[in-house]
Amino acid sequence: MIVEEDFNIKVVYFDTETSGLDCRDCKIIELAMLTVENGEIVDDYDEFVNIGEAISPKITKVTGITNDMLRTEGLKEEVVAADIRKKISPGTLMVAHNAQFDLSFVFHLLSRHFPDEAFEIVRNAKWLDTLTVLKDRKRYPHKLIDGVKHYDIDPVNFHRAIDDTKALYDLTLAMKDERDDLGEYINIFGYNPKYGVSGLRFPFIKYKPHYYQNVGLLPEDRILPKK
Repeated sequence: MIVEEDFNIKVVYFDTETSGLDCRDCKIIELAMLTVENGEIVDDYDEFVNIGEAISPKITKVTGITNDMLRTEGLKEEVVAADIRKKISPGTLMVAHNAQFDLSFVFHLLSRHFPDEAFEIVRNAKWLDTLTVLKDRKRYPHKLIDGVKHYDIDPVNFHRAIDDTKALYDLTLAMKDERDDLGEYINIFGYNPKYGVSGLRFPFIKYKPHYYQNVGLLPEDRILPKK
């Protein structure tokens, strides 16, 4: 497990690729999830989402995902919503890099297809943001690709959800091996005060100002959850 022994839960590492940055107007076009139980990967999920509208050439350039891929290989959005609804069972630990972004998009996806359940689904899970952890561990910069470099993890094809998810899994294990305090960060998201919190503010998440630091691994009494 990636957290203390008293967190006896299922862990889902996940990542999204989206049609844009605004969770209110844009949608998930690829969703990847790795499910871990008892320290073993028991399921992997990677699906394109046919959102019924064209994505811009800019998104195709960044992600490598084309409109043809979404049209011919993508599942209907309601199918993906049902899949993630099933995956996020109560108590599941959901892990993402910049989890505020992915949580906001997942919530909007669920809200479109399960409006009466969406909030309860996300509230009953636990959320771990590896970006917040990384900022307390390593010097700037702190993107997922930077975390991979910081910990000498084999690089992947970034900007594809399944590859980012595999990198996320390796990054989380590396951070756990470095110092086993990830449980402190559950449901705590850091944000840059210069830009504020992007997307939705969720009442079950504690948001804390988080400045870039150039010290490296912070002492245990100076990590964000203890401030």
